Amino acid sequence: MRRCLGMVLLALACAAHAGGGTLRVGSQVLVVGDSASRVIELLGKPAYRSSAKSDAGKPSGRKKGGKSSSGGGQQWQYRQGNRLVTIVVADGKVTAIRDDGR
Repeated sequence: MRRCLGMVLLALACAAHAGGGTLRVGSQVLVVGDSASRVIELLGKPAYRSSAKSDAGKPSGRKKGGKSSSGGGQQWQYRQGNRLVTIVVADGKVTAIRDDGR
């Protein structure tokens, strides 16, 4: 009986850990590495976009032409009921998915 309970708890822990890089949208799944166009296809246009913060230890430099380079991409925020979903996009690819409402 203890072995069975231990296996169930281990399976639940693995499932919770694996869920950090995925987001279920209806019957579809968005994963880290998907394209920015896939995000828009599944979730639509974001309610809010902002520049993602670069690493704290790295100074943000300037590119030629005066544009700032954040190095972290963009954060796209979506409101889904009482959930706030943040998708981080850099170089046209999803680099992180945060779901603040589970």
